This record gives sequence, C-alpha cells and structure tokens, in this order.
Amino acid sequence: MRKFFTSLFAFFLSSSAGTLVAQQLAVLTGAEEEYTLVFAATALIIVVVTILFFAVQFFADPVRAVDRTLWWLLVFFGLALLALVGWTFSVPAENRATASDLSMIAGMILPGVATIIVHWLFVRWRLKRSAAGFGRDGASA
Repeated sequence: MRKFFTSLFAFFLSSSAGTLVAQQLAVLTGAEEEYTLVFAATALIIVVVTILFFAVQFFADPVRAVDRTLWWLLVFFGLALLALVGWTFSVPAENRATASDLSMIAGMILPGVATIIVHWLFVRWRLKRSAAGFGRDGASA
C-alpha cells in the first residue's frame, strides 16, 4: 500500500510541476489554441511516467531501478527533442515557421522533463526511507 500511495502522491506533485511549466511556457510565448496539444501531451506523459515509476518500485533493488528509469526517460526525451528539432529544420526555409514551432517543441519536452524529475525525486526520497517493521521485524535486539 505504501508504494501505491507513494505513486499517487508523486502523480499529484509531478502533474503540478508539469502543468506549471507548460502554463508558464504558454504565457511566455504568447501561445494560442494550438498549445492545447502541449497540455494534452503533458497529461499523457504524467500518466505514463506514473505507471513506469510505480512498476519499478516492485523490483528487487528499487532504488537502482528508479535511477535507471530516470536516465532512460531522460535519454528518450533528449532523442525526442533532437528528432523534433531535426524535423522542424528539415522543412524548406520558405515554408518554415520556426518561432512558433520551437515554442511548441519546448512545450512538448520541458513539461515532460519537469514531470520526470519531480516524480523521480519524490519516489526516490520515499524509497530511501525504510518502512517500520511489524512484529519481530520492528523489534530491536
């Protein structure tokens, strides 16, 4: 039950962080209706990250598994950033709307990274704190 509540609370914390970053990017870039895609992607990323971090808490060495999950997710988002930027600049220069495209790319990547880092920080903090043992496990010799 501890792992479930850890993931639930991490979900709320990371969703707050991710949507706050998305909201600030929308305000700073003067976003219009198309930024709805960023908020939808942020919600999807939050759910996927929560499921991944919940699952790795059941591994034999959960601290190491959570750390590996963090790095794999950050690598994935880094590759996604490179792919989106490459795709943006592959369009011929006369058809390119770089400023609005790059704000959308930042909106797709940065809230996800904030979500991942906040989720990792909370889950890792909760895993390092040991649960109190019951019965003879909790007794000191």
